[in-house]
Amino acid sequence: MSNAKTAYGRVIAPRRLEAIFDGKREEYLPALLVILALLTTVSIFHVWSRVKVVDLSLQLGESRKQLKEMQQEQSKLKLEVASLKTPARIESVARSELGLSLPTNQQVVQVR
Repeated sequence: MSNAKTAYGRVIAPRRLEAIFDGKREEYLPALLVILALLTTVSIFHVWSRVKVVDLSLQLGESRKQLKEMQQEQSKLKLEVASLKTPARIESVARSELGLSLPTNQQVVQVR
């Protein structure tokens, strides 16, 4: 118990804030403004970077969606090209739309 009394005896009485600064407020004001400006700048940069990340992730999702749609369109077009290249289809178009027929033996010329 006696130790507790001596420890309390060593506590310095709290001083008022005005006594600490004692007319030095003008000296601390520029430093305070610089710190405040730095904190504001860092906060704005942080918010901007987060907004940019969200915006880029939305763009990435949209790009992935477009890529998937284009891949599906490409596979449909490949299938259509394969069906249009078949010899049976080419022959039927030549006969019906163009009025062509197979050549006779007299029409065939052999080149040596």
